[in-house]
Amino acid sequence: MTEFVVMGLLPNIAQDLLPAQWAASPEHAIAQTGWLISLYALGVVIGAPTIAGSVARFPRHRVMVCLALALTLFNALTFLLPSFGLVAASRLLAGLPHGAYFGIGALVAADALGPGKRAKGVAFVLTGLTIANVVGVPLGTFLGQQVGWRAAFVVVASIFALATVCIALFVPAHAGDPARTLRAELKVFRIGQVWLALGVGAIGFGGFFAVYSYVAPMVTEVAGSPEWVVPIVLVLMGVGMTIGNLVGGHLADVDLKRTLVGGLLALALVLALLAVTSHWIWALGFFVFATGFVSSVLSPTIQTRLMDVAQDNQSIAAALNHSALNIGNSLGAFLGGVVIALGLGFVAPAWVGVALALSGLGIALASLATERARAASAVRRPAADG
Repeated sequence: MTEFVVMGLLPNIAQDLLPAQWAASPEHAIAQTGWLISLYALGVVIGAPTIAGSVARFPRHRVMVCLALALTLFNALTFLLPSFGLVAASRLLAGLPHGAYFGIGALVAADALGPGKRAKGVAFVLTGLTIANVVGVPLGTFLGQQVGWRAAFVVVASIFALATVCIALFVPAHAGDPARTLRAELKVFRIGQVWLALGVGAIGFGGFFAVYSYVAPMVTEVAGSPEWVVPIVLVLMGVGMTIGNLVGGHLADVDLKRTLVGGLLALALVLALLAVTSHWIWALGFFVFATGFVSSVLSPTIQTRLMDVAQDNQSIAAALNHSALNIGNSLGAFLGGVVIALGLGFVAPAWVGVALALSGLGIALASLATERARAASAVRRPAADG
């Protein structure tokens, strides 16, 4: 909810924090408000590897309590601070603990379910994100529209406060690895396949965020529907994400590589269909649902792929997935805002999404081809030696 509720409230936040820009050009004001999405994502990118690598040696359940407490504090700042600049700074701070929080949670779940079900464990944790998009984001959007956008972040901070207590009481003890230091964890960046996996998440998944970031103006300005329809469309997105996440966890355990390639291709196709049919609200709602479904099939798939290629650097790998996805968040929101500011309209971000999804597909195919070539070379080498 903390990550996605801004997307449904962009017009409301723009009117409140950027009144002069809104009066001159609502499109430019909305595009600038989109920076709040990018800054949160930047916080995740910075915080995920540094925090996860630094705390890998500590008990994971205790680390999760500390991170949940930090998320409570920084989201409270978002509804307390008065100006656009200060709110922007609070979004950057709120993003810092995000990747380590979800990454460590995914590791705990994956270990609990055991070998052969790691992707299902990852999907189980990510189901919390998708349920937030079914319940929290639409309700937060509706509340923000009716009472003021700050009310949504009062709810966010309250939920994090409750989560902190629940983690402390109910998450079982889970030891860290005393031998893992930040320096040791950062060795993950020496692995070429890690960079390619990160590229798939950062660029391919950016296609989803290019659209999600601007769902609200697509509903009101493109489809011509009233503002109250926005939460309904967000519910459809969330339902699609919830179903897709559970399906993705199963498919990734069955055949991760085919799920990765097929998911990226399907995402590009769905976004193209969204772009050409978005003037009809029923079509917009259907393809928003489909976008949520396909993107969430990809989410546990990408995270499991990253954990597979990271060797023994699991803590930082699990967190880096959230860095990658939030680079995609930032990139998609930024490029979507650019094409809107250029006057290309609110449908243009969907075409940006198509380009990003296809680019991610190219990186995935390159990664798999490189892996096959190295495996074949490894097989030939012992034969030649013999």
